[in-house]
Amino acid sequence: MQPANKKIVVIGAGQMGTGIAQVAAAAGCVVMLHDVSLEAATAGKSKIEKVLNRLIEKEKITSAAKDELLALIHPTDDIAEVADADFAIEAATEKEDVKLAIFSQMDQHAGPNTILASNTSSISITKMAAVTSRPDKVAGVHFMNPVPLMSLVELVRTDQTSDGTYTAVRELAESFGKTVITSKDRPGFLVNRVLIPFLNEACFCFAEGVGTAEDIDSGAKLGLNHPMGPLELADLIGLDTVLFIAQVLYRDFADEKYRPAPLLEEYVSKGWLGRKSGRGFYDYQKDVK
Repeated sequence: MQPANKKIVVIGAGQMGTGIAQVAAAAGCVVMLHDVSLEAATAGKSKIEKVLNRLIEKEKITSAAKDELLALIHPTDDIAEVADADFAIEAATEKEDVKLAIFSQMDQHAGPNTILASNTSSISITKMAAVTSRPDKVAGVHFMNPVPLMSLVELVRTDQTSDGTYTAVRELAESFGKTVITSKDRPGFLVNRVLIPFLNEACFCFAEGVGTAEDIDSGAKLGLNHPMGPLELADLIGLDTVLFIAQVLYRDFADEKYRPAPLLEEYVSKGWLGRKSGRGFYDYQKDVK
């Protein structure tokens, strides 16, 4: 299935949703960018335009290419747009009740051939499929953040996902220029099952005074050849998101090794969520570590 002229509805015009909309439009898809209000959806498109303007300044794209891409993205607050969509990709906030409600709504309005997908980083795809009448047409399509820059997409296949659905979603992701890996529907899937314990252990090391934040991050970057250290990466992801996924792993595996670091819980309770709040393991407002 080739993406050109395919209609994709992206549910959620936040950071992940706008990134998915951008790469989909760049691949030639017609994109309906949906949010709870038309104002929020329009603001999402404006964010994409700002990203493209920076690319023009860096001479990576032309003004004509920007205009062509933006012409394919249409803000909307009407969930009924999924009726004739080839794919509907949910990219809402990482809360199970919210995602289940969205999947139920998408299923009610979508046409019989529409494939429903979720960009969740940790929530069970099987649970989402269970609230629909088409579990064979449901899959996980976990893009990495930031979507336009990261080359990986993690496809999550449930026991009920059909071969046709899996193939269609894989071909779609590959048409976006992404490298695809496949995970079974297990807590944390593949990437976060490995990543979150790593970030969590760095939180324990910092809390115990084993090293400074700078030492921990420099150790990972120079000793493990990672582009970012675990604490600065946690700040980039959002400490609330890191904590949520850690809690999912701890709950679903019932294994003490996944226990979230108390310091991580403390920071989130204080509203220190990382870059997006101006403070996490580093102070981004004053640029003082």
